Amino acid sequence: MNRRENRVKRCESGARRELEELVRSAEADDLRCLVLRLAGTHPEIGEECCSFLAPRVPTKEEAAARAVFSLWDELEADLEELDARGGGDEEQEDRVAGLLVEVAGKLKEGLVPREDRRALLDEVMPYIASANSGMEDDLYHVAYAACYDDEDLRDLAERLVALNQLWPRDHARRIYRRIGDREKYLALRALDMKYGSDYYDLATFYWESGERDRAIQVAREGLENGQGRLDELRQFLAQRALEAGDRAEYLELQFAQATGPLTEESYRAFRKLCSDAEWEVYEPRVLAALERLHPEQRLPIHLLREEYDLAVGILAGMRYPREGYHGYFALRAAEQLETRYPDQVLAFYMTGLGPLGLTASRKEYARNAQVALRLRHMWVDVLRQPEKWRAFAKKVKEENQHRPAFQEEFARVIPDWKDI
Repeated sequence: MNRRENRVKRCESGARRELEELVRSAEADDLRCLVLRLAGTHPEIGEECCSFLAPRVPTKEEAAARAVFSLWDELEADLEELDARGGGDEEQEDRVAGLLVEVAGKLKEGLVPREDRRALLDEVMPYIASANSGMEDDLYHVAYAACYDDEDLRDLAERLVALNQLWPRDHARRIYRRIGDREKYLALRALDMKYGSDYYDLATFYWESGERDRAIQVAREGLENGQGRLDELRQFLAQRALEAGDRAEYLELQFAQATGPLTEESYRAFRKLCSDAEWEVYEPRVLAALERLHPEQRLPIHLLREEYDLAVGILAGMRYPREGYHGYFALRAAEQLETRYPDQVLAFYMTGLGPLGLTASRKEYARNAQVALRLRHMWVDVLRQPEKWRAFAKKVKEENQHRPAFQEEFARVIPDWKDI
């Protein structure tokens, strides 16, 4: 090789090193522009680029599958721990739930190939079967997101049936109903016919299928044999009676709905349905149902009927509620009766006071302060006897003068406590 050839080779070698350095430092967008520019001016370069990149660059579908499995790999260790322990701390649960939502979101983009979606279900199903991670709703969300068509849904249903568990079987049954597989839906439905909701599901299936007589027969069987909530069945049959013009059956079903159990809202609704003549027939039966309720449940209905003497009589036999849902009815009734029967309501409020001269927890002090606030309201605002309130409050304050926590809780709630 002569001297000239050596010099050219050295120049080419230096240019190559410089190019390698530039390529390593360049932004991806700049490299894309360069490749496209060269391919546009030199077709043979474009062909070579295609040959080089095609086997190396993933398709949109492959990229989507990789993204899904990357998220799954990120969450599975935590999910496995949650499943083994039956749950975990809030931060861990939130992290897993968030990643499962992301997985479902990626699947819903509709790009992941069927083979990869089936492979993901292979990973998901053991956790659905275990039902011990606390992530079941999100796992089902992922499973459904992995289904792009009826074939996928059928595959998921078969997987769920194979678990031989009640809740997965319920999902499978709903899938078969959704995709129109009557035979498999009915076979699974027949395995679980216990609750009112089971009969309602079957009745509406027959109704939507055009088998109206069979639908009504199933609904009636459900009213007779179904356990638990029957509201949907009654409303289904009531609607059929209304459409058929059978007013008597319609009202009988609505009466059963209103009194199972009777509440202020259901009383209002049923009374509104009835004409005056119909109400004359049903009112004694409604009142009989009213008598079967607990006293605190009867209060709002007596007040609605303006039976104030009955309401205050019930209240007089009760004590101020410490806590709980039913206590709401008693307190609301007392508030409505304050101006009509102030002495009786004051006596009712008095029953809420715990020992005021004994050391107790701050929570108990706070509770007594709330009761005392009601007493203040009765003496000052309703009975217009502020002197009685001040005498009562002064005595209580003196008895607890060495209990700072007591004083703090009362001062926090009662406006004039510090001035007494």
